[in-house]
Amino acid sequence: MTAQTPARARRRESSRIAILDATRDLLGEVPYAKLTIESIAARAGVGKQTIYRWWESKGAVVFDALLAASESAEGAGIELPDSGDLAKDLKAVLRTTTAEFADPSFSAPIRALMIEIVADPALAALYQQKLQQPTHEAIRTRLRSAQRAGQLRPDADLNLVIEMLYAPLTHRWLLHSTALDDAFADSLVDGVLHGFA
Repeated sequence: MTAQTPARARRRESSRIAILDATRDLLGEVPYAKLTIESIAARAGVGKQTIYRWWESKGAVVFDALLAASESAEGAGIELPDSGDLAKDLKAVLRTTTAEFADPSFSAPIRALMIEIVADPALAALYQQKLQQPTHEAIRTRLRSAQRAGQLRPDADLNLVIEMLYAPLTHRWLLHSTALDDAFADSLVDGVLHGFA
């Protein structure tokens, strides 16, 4: 029994990776609404029960697939640049975010995922735990560094700074109201830092 455990663990991990890869592949081929657990299972070469053993819903599988892709692209930890110039660093981060939101292969599944998060408290908690909290903590770390350097008011509410940076960007993206570009990202940073510098 013990001798089989490592092999079984490798099979489980290879199945999990196949499911996440299949999910990402299918997201590039079909609209989110047409993506099904059955199609993911067929593409990954596993049974539906294997997927439901690890994930409670289609949204949870999609979230983990996108998160895994992001982690493999960026590395394990989230860290903001710290060049000593807070405005420059925040503009680089927000420009990257606007570029992601403008990329249909990223934007379409994330937009659908946001809709599911509104209706699924468990998925919302997963999103907060695995993505929102680590991202916000990385930004707070950079903002604290700026406070120590005198670039940000020592009494600045760092959570409010983060919300003021991202809320207008997310609002425009969700409503398709205006094109997102570098100029908008830069103006957000300038406006927010003007209030908190």
